[in-house]
Amino acid sequence: MVNHESIGLYPLHRCKTIHLVRHAQGIHNVAGEKDHSAYSSEDYFDARLTPLGWQQVDNLRNHVREAQLLNKVELVIVSPLLRTIQTAVGAFGGEEDTDGADATPLMVANAGSSDRPAISSLNVPPFLAVELCRETMGDHPCDRRRSVTEYKALFPAIDFSIIESDEDVLWKPSPRETPEEVAARGVEFFKWLWTRKEKEIAVVSHSGFLHGLLSSFGKDCADDIKKELSLHFKNCELRSVVIVDQGNLGTDPVETTNYPGKVPQGLDHPSG
Repeated sequence: MVNHESIGLYPLHRCKTIHLVRHAQGIHNVAGEKDHSAYSSEDYFDARLTPLGWQQVDNLRNHVREAQLLNKVELVIVSPLLRTIQTAVGAFGGEEDTDGADATPLMVANAGSSDRPAISSLNVPPFLAVELCRETMGDHPCDRRRSVTEYKALFPAIDFSIIESDEDVLWKPSPRETPEEVAARGVEFFKWLWTRKEKEIAVVSHSGFLHGLLSSFGKDCADDIKKELSLHFKNCELRSVVIVDQGNLGTDPVETTNYPGKVPQGLDHPSG
């Protein structure tokens, strides 16, 4: 006998599939694992990926293609920091950009001292930079962003239009955001996702933000699932979740997954 109380049932059009990714290894990760105080050093301002981090990106790129995620993902949302943008365009971007291609590149060659060729924006979903999914802010210069103008020069095909300030006005030296503040920002981010028309979205973000976000959910699940949700992400780890609109927040009136049966117009005729 199945315990129906352990199963949730929801209309498909009230669900979104979200592919959550933590950025690949950054130079700040290497330094911070050796000495945690390195996170407070200006040497790691807006940290870039390491060569190992780019190898992780290549592995994720192979997985994304083997799993045919690029055929399903309608939008890539990325935190506007160098390491997350590099991870996003490397994993979900097009092929190496070639001369004469009639498309703005997602990344120019050697962006962020990457020693990588340019990446094409052809045949990939749109990329949108969103500040709500940034890393925990304050204290750590690695989590302070550059100006939007600088990023646009390196990543021309990414849409930065919803970022209100060219300079970083959100990061402060102190105090550092509390876990509760990060979690609240994460919930706000998921609510914002409901204003998007896309049903399948990739989000490239950070360990602190993802942990705070996911720790806010799962209270109605079994302990093992709650624990699974809130595990810290490894560098370049991808996990897919489904978010459900339980409060009738949905804004899209057009439902492609439901079809109301319709009776043809006109009087019924008796069969011959």
